[in-house]
Amino acid sequence: MIDLNLLTYMNDEVRRTPTQFHRYMYSRIPWEDRMIGLVGPRGVGKSTMVKQYMMKQPDYDKWLYISADHTYFTTHTLEEVARQWVMEGGRHIIIDEIHKYPGWSRELKQIYDSLSTLQTIFTGSSVLDIHKGVADLSRRVLMFSMQGLSFREYLSMTHGIDFPVYSLNEIINHRVEVPLDFHPLPLFREYLQKGYYPFSSLPGYDIRLQQIMAQTIEVDIPQYAGMNVATSRKLRRLLSVLSQSAPYKPNMSNLCVELSVSKNDLPDYLVYLEMAGMIGQLRDDTGGFRGLGKVEKIYIDNPNLMIALGSDKANVGNIRETFFYNQMRVKNDLVSSKITDFRIGDTIFEVGGAKKGKKQLAGNPNGVVVRDDIEYGAGEIVPLWTFGLNY
Repeated sequence: MIDLNLLTYMNDEVRRTPTQFHRYMYSRIPWEDRMIGLVGPRGVGKSTMVKQYMMKQPDYDKWLYISADHTYFTTHTLEEVARQWVMEGGRHIIIDEIHKYPGWSRELKQIYDSLSTLQTIFTGSSVLDIHKGVADLSRRVLMFSMQGLSFREYLSMTHGIDFPVYSLNEIINHRVEVPLDFHPLPLFREYLQKGYYPFSSLPGYDIRLQQIMAQTIEVDIPQYAGMNVATSRKLRRLLSVLSQSAPYKPNMSNLCVELSVSKNDLPDYLVYLEMAGMIGQLRDDTGGFRGLGKVEKIYIDNPNLMIALGSDKANVGNIRETFFYNQMRVKNDLVSSKITDFRIGDTIFEVGGAKKGKKQLAGNPNGVVVRDDIEYGAGEIVPLWTFGLNY
């Protein structure tokens, strides 16, 4: 019989799970697949979403939710629990925090191969370790990655203001329908400060955000990369340096000198921070992870992190670029532009304030000026906040 402690843990977790709001990934996942993995940075709501799905199922009594970091698994294995659950008639198992269980990918492979009637859904906050282990699950698992709240999601979740998802084409062609009594700019400022993570409505948002950064830099990355304490301090220093000048145009030699690290190690540190959701690297049109030779700019991952790292010193122009980069990368192939700030397909984008001019477009018919501090746009002028409605 499944241990009573595990069942009690599941019931406690379910009772605390909010049900009013679903993240953008909820409708994208083919929930019927035999093995599904959901990864992403810490704190973006992965655990909540999988519990929400479980709670809505008509065969709820056939579902088991467990966390891989439960003390029960100091003396028992995931495979033991999965096998016992099948013997008791269970058909679905959700394993949260999978990366905290040693040898997790090997056991998931065994569960998949030997328990053909069991569906397995797992989540992991440490994107680094998850990607490393998924290779063992080739052709068995469908992997999905989830980011933080879009501005659209934030409006719905915290203020009950519902917008549909707009495509990039609809946004730049002014097809966003704005209610007459809706004034987005105060709420947009609020979102930039504390709207990217779903726990924004809880007290101590800044403290929670600092804890996420500390856990990622001091535990997740060092655990994955086998770093010592001194090296993890260099990661924190690297993040601090980047935050002071993000978007940062890479100068590897200067960074190496400032951090006292080798040119061989620095590219790895940047990739670790990127995969863990701390920074983003804007690449040229070759796309993909092609190495630092192709990186044009380095951003702090999202405006909330940027403000938390830089406090009141965060430059408003940099925050605008960071927002655009953060929101557009989810559904678009976003690359650097030689003329303006960004390019998506054949369209180039220049991001600025309410008085941002068209000079950088240089007469390009596919150029867009993305302006902050305006509610509506016209022609090639598009409000910055509307790009937060893309997912």
